[in-house]
Amino acid sequence: MLIDTHSHIADAEFTEDRDAVIERALATGIQKMIVIGTGLESSQRAIALAEKHPFLFATVGLHPHDAKALNEDLIETFDRMADHPKVVGIGEVGFDFYYNHSTMKEQRHAFIEQIRLAKKKKLPLIIHTRDAWKETFDLFKEEDIQEHAQTIGTVFHCFTGDKEIAQKGTQLGLYISFSGIMTFKNAKDIQEAAATVDINKIVIETDAPYLAPQGFRGKRNEPAYIATVAEKLAELRHISFESASKITTQNAERLFRLAPADIPLTT
Repeated sequence: MLIDTHSHIADAEFTEDRDAVIERALATGIQKMIVIGTGLESSQRAIALAEKHPFLFATVGLHPHDAKALNEDLIETFDRMADHPKVVGIGEVGFDFYYNHSTMKEQRHAFIEQIRLAKKKKLPLIIHTRDAWKETFDLFKEEDIQEHAQTIGTVFHCFTGDKEIAQKGTQLGLYISFSGIMTFKNAKDIQEAAATVDINKIVIETDAPYLAPQGFRGKRNEPAYIATVAEKLAELRHISFESASKITTQNAERLFRLAPADIPLTT
């Protein structure tokens, strides 16, 4: 019983063997996967893939790298796409000041517009933050993200902060999503955060094809490797793998309003 809350299996890296990747994920014990949109085309692909499988769901949004591409037409298109029954969130959106492919001003504008879209559509927000914790929390305050986080849902995807940042996020109502990075030997701050933050606010992800966990480093990541993330969480929390799987699955179902495992899924 596992849910990969964040992957990019609709992207070109999986074109040659996507069906096999999905089969391996199901064989590993994954019951649901969320396919993430990072722009118009990837959001369209995510929805199209989710339409084919009852256990796949999609998000729509514009990654901060491409924030400069946001305009009124694109926001209106995302608005319409967000009404699709398989769309369960807006994102990934946020700040990335490591690469700065878009300017800070462009990223801020795109972030605000998509926060407001998530509020309008009453959908969870999937947040990407890199080298921008202060700016992210400042914007959360300006846009009153706490109410949205507590009533609808918001998650820090692929969390790379420390326990203080994780706790600050959960105090606002955010979920914290841990990826394969948590399994890296030098990821001590992330591991400490995973070991101490409210376990009812933890979900897990692969971010496939990126960031394959320890034991698969150098390979293309895929959803089947989510079990390694769950195993590391279980180790850090001193609980069984089964407990870690069950708790993170229930958390993901609550965050994204997914039907529990014992309720049949429909397309």
